[in-house]
Amino acid sequence: MTQLCICGSFYPMSFPKVILKAGKEKSLLRRHPWVFSGAVYGVSREIEDGEMVEVVDAKNTRLGHGYFSDKGSIVVRLLTFGEEEFTANFWRQKLQAAWEMRHEILDFSQTNAFRVIHGEGDGIPGLIVDFYNQHWVLQAHSSGVFQQMQVIAQAIEQAFPEHCQTLYCKSSGTLPNTGTDFFLKGNTPETVAQENGISFHVNWVEGQKTGFFLDQRDNRKLLGSFSKNKKVLNTFCYTGGFSVYAMQAGAELVTSVDISQKAVDLATKNMDLYFAKAQHSAVASDVFEFMRTHAQQYDVIVLDPPAFAKSIKSKHTATQAYKRLNMAGLKALAPKGILFTFSCSQVIDDVLFYNTVAAAAIETGRNIRVLHKLTQGPDHPTNIYHPEGHYLKGLVLYVE
Repeated sequence: MTQLCICGSFYPMSFPKVILKAGKEKSLLRRHPWVFSGAVYGVSREIEDGEMVEVVDAKNTRLGHGYFSDKGSIVVRLLTFGEEEFTANFWRQKLQAAWEMRHEILDFSQTNAFRVIHGEGDGIPGLIVDFYNQHWVLQAHSSGVFQQMQVIAQAIEQAFPEHCQTLYCKSSGTLPNTGTDFFLKGNTPETVAQENGISFHVNWVEGQKTGFFLDQRDNRKLLGSFSKNKKVLNTFCYTGGFSVYAMQAGAELVTSVDISQKAVDLATKNMDLYFAKAQHSAVASDVFEFMRTHAQQYDVIVLDPPAFAKSIKSKHTATQAYKRLNMAGLKALAPKGILFTFSCSQVIDDVLFYNTVAAAAIETGRNIRVLHKLTQGPDHPTNIYHPEGHYLKGLVLYVE
């Protein structure tokens, strides 16, 4: 069979076909990139997990190309649509287009830590690529993308040779059967990166996710505008991003709380970049317990928990957890205080999150106004044809 060479890997010019049932092509014609198992009529031959396939409708009309998965309900994630060919330049073109967009929306002189590829939002379902001051962290959420890590790394090196010191694949947490994480280039585990002119230690080998929560950049900056001369509590602080912004803005006192001692140590390390003798307290504690014992002591509180709902099955339990958390936060907030509250659970939509916070507010009996509705930063774009890519919800509340 004739093959197409892409950066050292080979793709067949003819791919196995995934054939859809009649009428099931409509979402793909609207450029939604997922094919669900219930839409599939059959396949042209046995297909291996992660293999590239051509998706066709019941009349054998091409709908696009993508990677096949034999795990879960999504059997194909599309990379191309219609008659568009999957070419040797695919990865490089997508990377360059994504980089150019970030150059338009970010000030590179002040920010050198940002997301370059955000899965479906940048036309590559299953791939996350984060950039930290010349260091790249790649994360696969599908076996098809994971199998192309070397190819993607080569495309990055070719497209951005002056910006590529390290390439690290960190997919063990998203694809448990892939083995340990590994370097594709270099061996540097950490750096000091900047966002909005503020420096942070980032360690992609030992840190959570890819090393830092880049999606909160704009929300951290907004927090700073509320923090001058205020007592600020940052819960689930992780590396202390919100804490540093608050102190930079002139907060009177900042307390960072996380159940992980490692996390509060990281928060202290980042604070020490600027404020060796700052009015900063880092506490390893259960967040609920900490707020229960500090009633009405803080002027500004940040509630930024990890995802309480990992699947639709845990939606109800997660909703109750968000309600309890927001009730605790509201009780710890001083009169005329500001509450920043978030959910990164994808199955908790904006309306449910709003209603859950409102339910918590009702329990307190306090007069509360919504000042801002927040979301993920623009370097985490949502494809307009794939609304599922919107995951981060936030509210800024003024609480009398």
